[in-house]
Amino acid sequence: MIAPHGGTLVNRIVEGRAREALLARVGSMSRVELDAWGLSDVEMIAIGGFSPLEGFMAKTDYESVVSSRRLANGLVWTIPVVLAVSRAQAQELRGDVALTADGSAVAILHIEDVYTPDKALEAARVFGTTDPSHPVVKRLEAIGEAYLGGRISVVNRPKPTTFLPYRLDPNDTRRIFAERGWKRVVAFQTRNPIHRAHEYLQKCALEICDGMLLHPIVGETKGDDVPAAVRMKSYEALLASYYPKDRVVLAVNPASMRYAGPREAIFHALIRKNYGCTHFIVGRDHAGVGKFYGTYDAQRIFDEFQPDEIGITPLLFENAAYCTICRGMVSSKTCPHAPEQHISLSGTKVRELLQAGTLPPPEVTRPEVAAVLIEAMRDQSIIHRP
Repeated sequence: MIAPHGGTLVNRIVEGRAREALLARVGSMSRVELDAWGLSDVEMIAIGGFSPLEGFMAKTDYESVVSSRRLANGLVWTIPVVLAVSRAQAQELRGDVALTADGSAVAILHIEDVYTPDKALEAARVFGTTDPSHPVVKRLEAIGEAYLGGRISVVNRPKPTTFLPYRLDPNDTRRIFAERGWKRVVAFQTRNPIHRAHEYLQKCALEICDGMLLHPIVGETKGDDVPAAVRMKSYEALLASYYPKDRVVLAVNPASMRYAGPREAIFHALIRKNYGCTHFIVGRDHAGVGKFYGTYDAQRIFDEFQPDEIGITPLLFENAAYCTICRGMVSSKTCPHAPEQHISLSGTKVRELLQAGTLPPPEVTRPEVAAVLIEAMRDQSIIHRP
């Protein structure tokens, strides 16, 4: 099976006497309350999803990632994973600090570094813009002025209340892949319901791989993204009717979206490598938002690294649509016919149809998926972009 990034699957969940010893000291520690983003980062670090990271980045790793897309030791890593606090709070924090959620200790941060980041540089390099209309550039401006770096020890992993059958850690997916005898496993990243073009990419990949990990993000996303509960219901409906049950594993990814386009494409690939996947689908505008990135920038970035530096194989796909002459799903790589022969609706048009309770053409969206979205809009007055 493919090795985790850096060679070892990190586990920062402390048990037994070590846990008891840390819990005994929590009452005397300073505290930092985690928001939903920070909590998801803690979980991803703890379970090895962010291997080789063992905690939040110290200054040397942070600056190296921002400037060169590598950790200080040279290992490819494209997104800073940091914990921000106010400058005033940072001045009071030293040693071990309790990281809390709703006031209860979740983890201990063993502080190794407290530093002031260059947020303008971080925004420009990581997100390619300093425009506050970018959702995470806006968040970057709002969070604390100081970053805390250091390893974490998780003493009370939060118990999830949603998507329980799909809460699979990297150890779990690796075990499942091994039990099924899968040697080539393709991952598909999603934060939206799956339409026919996505299905086409996945099934092309399944022709050359033993199985697929359908791995939707359920951490923080933009306010106008389709809610995770609705997305998961649409995935269940799609998998029930259109995929072989023994060749797909559906599992949730607790991470938060960064909307960092090309850099996040690498980041997402490395995460799926940690989950045991050997291949990763990269379509058009992967992890994009608005007009901040070029259509295929997230594919071109893979050419800027040696394949063995990343270690997971990207599968690069053009935009797909249904061709009325070919009578099937195609892309510009496979179809000679004019664009007017292709059935492909804009997101705005699909949303208008769904809001009106009208099923989009089956060449665009499977009726089972559309029905889930229509029901969500009708019953919960949810109006989000599919």
